[in-house]
Formats: sequence, structure tokens, C-alpha cells
Amino acid sequence: MDRGSERDTPPGSGAGDAAAGRIPLAVVVVDRDGLVSHWSSGARRLFGAAREEAVGCPAADLLPVSGALPEELHGAMPDAYEEYDGLGPDLEASLGGRTAYPTAGRARVVPHGHRPDDDRLDVLWWAYPLVGPGPSRLLVLAADATRLRDERGYDDEIAERISPGFVRHTELPASEELERRLPEILPNMGPGLSGRIVSQVLELGYPVLEFSQFDRVPVTPYWGVPRRPGRRRAEAVVPPQRTAPAAVVPEGAEQDLEYAAVRERLEFLNEVSSGIGSSLDLGETIREVTSAAVPRFADFAGTHLRAAVLAGEGFPDGPPDASTVMFRVWVEHNDEPGRWDDTVPVGEAFAFPEHTPFYKCMSTGEPVLIPRVTEELSERIAGEFEKRDLRPLIGGRSLLIVPLKARNVVLGFMVLMRRPDRPAFDDMDRTTGAELAARAGLVLDNARMYTYQENVAETLQDSMLPQVTPRMAGCDVATRYLPGTRLGRIGGDWFDTIKLPGSRTALVVGDVMGHGLNSAAMMGQLRTAVQTMATMETPPAQLLRNLDDLARRLGDNYLATCLYAVYDPIRGALHLANAGHIPPVLVRAEDGSSDLLDLPTGAPIGVGGVPFEATRVRVSPGDRLVLCTDGLVEVRGSDIGEGLAALCESAAHPAASMDDACDTIIRALNTRGGRKDDVALLMARLNGIPDDHVAEWRLDADPRDVARARRLVRAQLLEWGLPQAVETAELLVSEVVTNAVRHAVSESVGLRVVRTDALLFEVTDDEPALPEMLAAGPYDESGRGLRVVSRLAQEWGASATGHRKTVWFEQALAGRR
Repeated sequence: MDRGSERDTPPGSGAGDAAAGRIPLAVVVVDRDGLVSHWSSGARRLFGAAREEAVGCPAADLLPVSGALPEELHGAMPDAYEEYDGLGPDLEASLGGRTAYPTAGRARVVPHGHRPDDDRLDVLWWAYPLVGPGPSRLLVLAADATRLRDERGYDDEIAERISPGFVRHTELPASEELERRLPEILPNMGPGLSGRIVSQVLELGYPVLEFSQFDRVPVTPYWGVPRRPGRRRAEAVVPPQRTAPAAVVPEGAEQDLEYAAVRERLEFLNEVSSGIGSSLDLGETIREVTSAAVPRFADFAGTHLRAAVLAGEGFPDGPPDASTVMFRVWVEHNDEPGRWDDTVPVGEAFAFPEHTPFYKCMSTGEPVLIPRVTEELSERIAGEFEKRDLRPLIGGRSLLIVPLKARNVVLGFMVLMRRPDRPAFDDMDRTTGAELAARAGLVLDNARMYTYQENVAETLQDSMLPQVTPRMAGCDVATRYLPGTRLGRIGGDWFDTIKLPGSRTALVVGDVMGHGLNSAAMMGQLRTAVQTMATMETPPAQLLRNLDDLARRLGDNYLATCLYAVYDPIRGALHLANAGHIPPVLVRAEDGSSDLLDLPTGAPIGVGGVPFEATRVRVSPGDRLVLCTDGLVEVRGSDIGEGLAALCESAAHPAASMDDACDTIIRALNTRGGRKDDVALLMARLNGIPDDHVAEWRLDADPRDVARARRLVRAQLLEWGLPQAVETAELLVSEVVTNAVRHAVSESVGLRVVRTDALLFEVTDDEPALPEMLAAGPYDESGRGLRVVSRLAQEWGASATGHRKTVWFEQALAGRR
């Protein structure tokens, strides 16, 4: 950055010597109550107090006025200056509201938070009284004189003669340019107040430093960006006479203000960058990005994103065109409430017409700047949009449209506007807006990628979690699944209900240790293995042993807990085995009591070498079994016993339905703070099957008993009042019993019919080999029985236990399929 004129001769050595430069400038605004209403970052760096500490505090506390300086020392500041502290009587009077004219001076102050005996700051200051409406009363500018001495290389003699002063802007050539640039370096407090302050500052005088009888240095804000090395000028810029200071300031002031504006914009962009992207939530990020521009940079900001980005469908493919649907996802403005709501509603989706500046921005990927929207242009833009009149909102305003891009692909764009009473956007604003959009685009893309990955993970997990049938034979089932609250919420919790022969139901809940895709993948493998072994009627303890072997084959790091229960509604019994899981709760229908079932705990799946035990528990119709994962009852910092007690209490609470009962448990336990793990909850109401809905017979292993089987089934169905099911049932029973008689080893075959929502038929014999469905030819005399069963039955299957096998099929009842 150009640091101004530098001469080969030492500063202050003669009339031809000149020096110009920039030093950090603190900007403070004091209200009529003497409280700080604006505290710039330069003030924070100079005085040590953060903006949050300063705003609202008495200005005299932050700009301490102690030990008034003698009048004769105020100005040139001789060596005796070192003996005095405080900001001096002029600033004290200004802070107290006792002066109506600008003051300037030099003093030594104690920075905020330092002790009185610490080193003092050598401070130069200017104070401008403010008049007119509004709470602002005083504008204070301050600079570090020591830094000027150190960075500019002035000797002690010159440094002691440095004093602040004023130059009337009317004395300066190009004062119009100065007036145009000065608002860009003052506090961002809205165009009205800012403009009023600017006009008063220019009327009262522009701040300069006088460090010799001849030389002056204009002071402008420095926002912390690296400065370019100084460059020499061909000729002196300061005339030898003091009566013509105007030649000094305009030479460097315009460039100073230009660079100050750049610094201001860089500070703005840095603040925006630190303030957005605090969350990976796409919606929150959109709100942060949009709100960052108002009111500091624009009076209106509207963010539009491509539908694919908003839906989390992955990275958009190629540039947008006239058919690309854009969503207006957020609007921020400082106009009166509701003014924009009807015309540009949030959530609206549409494709932008080709002959609009919005389309030009999104199709080219370049900013579009319109310094002022003329009446003709507003008519043309409004004409491209049906059923709305944009003219009152955009006419006379300054318009800047910037693309939101990531990896050189346009994700959307931001529409930025300034009111007519505010300076129009210029080329520097175009650059600032483009940089703002570039940073916002990266943050939005990060949030988009996270949303996309979450959607993928949740889709994977949802595909692995079963769609549980709410009604099984003899029991009703309800489930709940809650993802974890931590980032990467996908976990390894699962539940399942599996239909087993004999109207039995397997109830399963498990939890793979860890989170992420690996845990979800292992969960899917274990769940599939449980389903396979369950349908083969593997006893609970043996099933867990087999699952343990599988987990160890998958890898040393795979661990999981699992609770497996088989409910027999005909015998009214539960057969359970546990592998390191929390125990289930059984709620008794008779008295409403609830207890944790006392089961052998067992080791988690994957530990290896640990036996598993099974337990049988008698249950009654109406009892409820509650199984869940530890994420529901275990909270960091709390005893899991408290969670289990709360689970028992909430499970026993009366509820109108199974879903209501699940919700009661979730409400009672999920409100406890600190839960981060995912939760699986499965509840089964064990209704049982009445004895008069079950019929069993023993048949001789004789082909002649096939006809008897048909007669027995017919009579039973007619007794149950199901004549419409007789014909199909006779045909299917005949086929299955014929196969059993043909292959039976013993002298008898078992036949059972169970009536639930459907008719379940089971035929048992002592031949363990499972039947096969054969491809019978047109002239084959056998092999068609199972094909008939497969075609007419709702479901069918076969299972083997020990030396026996059971072939079963379900027949839908009319109107209940």
C-alpha cells in the first residue's frame, strides 16, 4: 500500500521536507447520556476493550480523563508532557457536552484492563460534536502517536512536536471526491446517520497531524491489512509555507481514503467469514449468509438456491439455465416490516426469465451491477414476472446480483439492493459482493455436502430398519427410532419382528457399538443373520452363539449387544436370551405392575468364548413387553439405574394405544438432558390366542387319512363361521398332508389350524428333510403340490427342528388380505 511521500532528507529538516502516511485510527461515537454507542475494531486495538465491553459503558471510563493538562502544554507538547496523564480539558469538556466546536489534543492514557502504574499510551485525538436528531452527540477519533514515531522513523524532537489539528475541507481541491469517500471509512450505522455525521465532520474540518512547522500527515483508518512498501514521488508535495496546507492533504488523501475503504471492506469480509458457517445445518447457514449483508453492506438481501442443492440431492450438474428451478430461501432487509413479504415470499420456487439481470448472473456466473434501477429498467424487469409488481420495490435502488459458486458451479445467487438515499454500489462494491458470495458459496457447499451425506446415511439406515407389521399372530407391535443428536447421527441400533412357524413371533433389539457407516453396515449384517437363523427356528441361546461367531469373523473391532425373545401366543410363554443388552420391561395386565426381567446378562456379541443362556417366562394375555437400547435410559453423568427405573415407571403408565404408550416413554425419558446416542424402542402387547381358536389333530401316516384331514378342516371352518374359506383350505391341506404321509417315517402326522387375522395351517412329520419345489413336466404325476400351495396361499414355508419338520401356510380370510 502507498504510504505517502518519503524524502531522502530527514523529516523536519527544512521547508522542502514532507512526510505523509497512515496510522491506525480508533472511531468512537458517544451518545447524549455519555455512553459509548459505537466502538470500532481500531478502538479495540488501541484501548484494549472489546466491542461487547465498550458499547453501553460510560465513555469517560473507557477514555479516562484524569490529571488535566496545563493549557500551555496543549499543542506542541514539550518534554514536560511526560509528566502528565489524562486526555486533557478539551476532550473532558467534549465528553461532558460542554463544547460545540471540534477539539483535538494529545495525552497519555492507561489501556483498558491495565494497572495505573503500567506503561501509558501516547494518544492523539480529535473530537467532533454532533448535532441534529438522534442519540449521537460526539464523534471521537484517536491514534497511537508512538506507532507513528516508530513506523515512520521520526526522531524524538520531531515526535514531541506532533500535534493533531484540523483542515477545513473547503480549502482542499477535489473536496467532492473527499466527501464521497469519507463515508466509507466512518462507522457503518445506516445511510442517514452516517451522512449527517460526514457532513458535520467535513464542515468542522478534516483531521490532520502537524509534526513540524511545515509538514502535515492526513490520518485515515487502518484496518489491519498488510501495507505495500512505500514509494518515492518525483517532487515534494508540501510547500514551505504553513498557510497552504491544502497542497498536502489532497495529494495523499484521495488514495488514503481509497485504501481505507479497502481495509474497511476486508474487515467486513473477515467479520462475515467468522460469523457464517458456525453450523453445518443448511437452513441456519443460509440465514447467516443472508443476514451478514444487512444493513452493513446492503439494505436488502435475498438468497436463491437451486432446488437440487436445497433438497440435498448431491452436487448440481452443469450450469443453470432458463428451466432451472430456484428457491428463494431467505430474505433480510431493513425496510418496514412486511413490505417484501407478498412480492418476494420466502420458499417460492420458479425459473428466472432469460431477459433479466438475475438470469444473466446465474447463467454467466459473474456479478451483475446496476448502479441505479431506472424507471425503464424497473418496467422491463417487472414485465418478466407475472402477477406481481416489482417496480415500487426496485425503482431507484442500486442493484447488485452476485453468484454463489462452489467448484466453479453456480449453486444460486444473492440479490443485494441499497435504498436511493444510500450511495450506489460501485466497482469496489462489486468486488466486495463477489468476495462475500465466494465465501458464502463455500460455506453453503460445506453445509450442502453435510446434508447430502446425512441424507445418504439416513437412507441407508432407514433401508436397514424394518417396516414392522403392527399386528403379528397373537400380539400387537409398536416401534420408535430416534437418531442421535451428535454429528454423524447414523448409528447401529436396530429392532425387528420376525414371523415364526406355530404362530410365534421373534422380537429382537440390538445395538452395534460406535457410530457411522461402519456401525450401520455391521448392524445390517447382524440383522440379516438374525432373520435367517430365526426362520430356521434356531433356539435363542444358540442363535446368539452363532451371531457371536459371525461378529468375530467380520473383525476384531465389531461388538454389539442383542436381546432375542420368542413369543408363543398359544402356550403363553416367552423364551429369551441376552447378549450384554439392558433387560426388558414386562408390564403385567393383571395389576399394571412393571418390572425388569431378571435374565442372564451374557457378554456382548463379538467378545467370543462366553456361553449364552436362555430363560422361559410365563405371560398372560394383555401383558406388554418393552425392549429398548441404552441410548434411551443412559445419560452421561447419570446412573443408568435411574434411567431403568424411569423406563419401568413410564412403561406402566396407562395408554389408549400402543403408539400412545411408546410416545409416553419417549416423552418421559428423551427430555432428560445429555442424550447423544440413537434410540431403538420396541413394544409388544402379548394378546395370546384363545384356546377355542386353535384346533389340533393326529393323523395316521396313511393315504386314506388325507380325506379325513379334509373333513376335519371343513367341519372346523364351518364351526368358526368361515364357509367361504372351506374350498381352498381343503385343497391346500390335501396337498400338504399327502406329501407328509408319503415321506413320513413314523406312523402319525400332526395337523393344526390357528385362527387369527388369517388361517394358519401347520402339518408336522418326523422327516427332517425340507420339501423342495420341483419343476414338474406335463406328463409328471407328482411335483405339483407345493406349486399349488405357493399359488393359492398368502404365505408358506417350512422349518426343521431336531428330527421333525413343519410345513405351514397361511390363507387369507375374505376382506382381510
